[in-house]
Amino acid sequence: MIINDRFAHATRSAPKPQRSGRIKCISRHGFHDLAYVDWGRKTSAEKILCVHGLTRNGRDFDALASQLSKSARVVCPDLVGRGKSDWFDDASDYHLLQYNMDITVLAAKVGFEKFDWIGTSLGGLMGISLAGVNNSPIRRLVINDVGPTIPTSALHRISRYMGGAEFFQSLDEVEAHLRETLSPFGPMTDPDWARMAVHSSIETDQGLVMHHDPGIMQNFRRYSMFMHFSLWKYWDKITCPVLILRGTESDFLTESLLTRMLNRLPHAEAIEFEGVGHTPTLNAQNQIEPILEWLERTRPVAED
Repeated sequence: MIINDRFAHATRSAPKPQRSGRIKCISRHGFHDLAYVDWGRKTSAEKILCVHGLTRNGRDFDALASQLSKSARVVCPDLVGRGKSDWFDDASDYHLLQYNMDITVLAAKVGFEKFDWIGTSLGGLMGISLAGVNNSPIRRLVINDVGPTIPTSALHRISRYMGGAEFFQSLDEVEAHLRETLSPFGPMTDPDWARMAVHSSIETDQGLVMHHDPGIMQNFRRYSMFMHFSLWKYWDKITCPVLILRGTESDFLTESLLTRMLNRLPHAEAIEFEGVGHTPTLNAQNQIEPILEWLERTRPVAED
């Protein structure tokens, strides 16, 4: 991939993970590799998994992970079908249970027996379903702009722009596409968009394409629209500390849905970010600082 000065500067100036790796996971059709980046000291007592949204990748958390890694080890995977991870031959394998099985393997690989979870959108849904089961390894849960159910209007919106493979002739075209389709994201600076374009695309013989499998959306539509997707039974069983993040303009986590979540799980807390839609990007200090403060305030006594 040819990267001009603007994109090269944007990527050089960003924080870099200390390590990267790959692990082998299994689905009903065989084995696949899951890629991840790894921040902070391996011996740190605090351990955090950061899990991205539907068609995103683990590099979305670079700014947040860089700051978290000052006191924690932070692992950010590319879910299967995204980023540097393998793609499935059968799109029906892209579903919540498979993602969570892969993460369980990853946690074992990196030695995370107990850990905190920060999940954006799909990553938040995964966190809800894992935190709401018996003997969950999740100590604290941060959910970024998603709830146990997804409004139909939000599903229709993302279905309109998440379709087949589209080819781009330059990173500038990739960036323009991202700015249009992900316009509710925020905050985003020009360097943020440039870095996202680099980390979100891959070069092929026909041009640049988004670095995720178009087949992901096939199963997402099936599960979400036709099977009345709901995780309330898991939400109601969560006992660990919970922080909900919401953009005030979000169509995924509406104000009424947030109220319902807080009513059904009274120990959960919420923070709203003004003027942001789906999703808050967690790459600016005014979004990062509240997360750091909450993690400090809710740290288990045994860690002190």
